[in-house]
Amino acid sequence: MKGALLTCVFLCFGRVLLQGWDGYIDNLIAQSRDASGFEHVDKVCIIGLDGGAKWTTNSHPKALKLSSSEANTIANVFKREDFTPFMVNGIYAEGVKYQFLRVEDSKIVFAKKRGYGALTLQSSKTAIVIAHTKEGSQQGNANKAVGVIAQYLESLGM
Repeated sequence: MKGALLTCVFLCFGRVLLQGWDGYIDNLIAQSRDASGFEHVDKVCIIGLDGGAKWTTNSHPKALKLSSSEANTIANVFKREDFTPFMVNGIYAEGVKYQFLRVEDSKIVFAKKRGYGALTLQSSKTAIVIAHTKEGSQQGNANKAVGVIAQYLESLGM
């Protein structure tokens, strides 16, 4: 598991290249591109399902910079699979309160804040992948990109 925490996988055109965890940020953003090349995700982070420890760093220029309290709350909700706190209180990311929209399969959560954009969160066995969609962009592209990374982590048993 330690070795896995130090590497990530780029999924481009069927090729696999090993990089640091922050490489997932670049990969997920690239996965959100539409046919014209427009990127619909502008910020990303990955946190641990147990306690919300950050796997990606805040030093990446496109990191979604969750506070430790925000990450901990998100992780606790996903771990318990009780999404009531999101329904009642919204989802906080970078100090902004996003309105909970829905949950699917107790693994994928969607949220939105007018003027700020949207969040897509998806859990794997040990992590939560979180992407921010820019205001005016298509959250569907973000949903697909988050799913690619979360499913890949699942395939690794993570």
